[in-house]
Amino acid sequence: MLFYFYGNIRAICKFIRNLFKRKSSSFDAEKTDPMKKFLIVGLGNIGEKYANTRHNIGFKILDTLSEKEDLTFETQKLGDITSYKLKGRMFILLKPNTYMNLSGKAVQYWLTKEKIPLQNLLVITDDLNLPFGSLRLKTKGSDGGHNGLKDIQDKLQTTKYNRFRFGISNEFSKGRQVDYVLGEWNDEEISKLPERLEKAIELIKSFGLAGVSNTMNSFNGK
Repeated sequence: MLFYFYGNIRAICKFIRNLFKRKSSSFDAEKTDPMKKFLIVGLGNIGEKYANTRHNIGFKILDTLSEKEDLTFETQKLGDITSYKLKGRMFILLKPNTYMNLSGKAVQYWLTKEKIPLQNLLVITDDLNLPFGSLRLKTKGSDGGHNGLKDIQDKLQTTKYNRFRFGISNEFSKGRQVDYVLGEWNDEEISKLPERLEKAIELIKSFGLAGVSNTMNSFNGK
């Protein structure tokens, strides 16, 4: 009986903490210096059937970061969003709910709403041309055939924005690219994924704290 009582108390306390956290999240973001705000966008497709697919690594990385920092995503305009502060910087995490091919609309909206400069945008995506788990940060480039990046490029009218590519390799037979990208991780990848996700989170934090050049030097190819 006593255990049940204290268990309920803990649950109530956690609910209250999350309630205040959600209310303060947007407020804190609004009063933060725009130059110290960073929009971190994870690309993916909404829906349970896509949750564990290679193409959804952008969502996966942000979900892992939110769990690690005890954050709660809220569904707002054009996406699920949350934020947290680290050493004076505000990281705004966005998972667009527009589907992958229309991601640019959400990115453009939240950049404008939060008055975030373009150089403080980081888009996380999968990359077939990199070995599994390999990390690569670039400040510009083509869409590489990725429809999410293509739409962002079209909406922002520039290819000069930061993108963080997470390697998913290209271990598929001819004509099976779509099945591979929208397929789930295999057992070997699943066993290695936690360490790679941790490294991806370190890259995101470094991007905001140390800057893009230092982060590229520290993480590219790692």
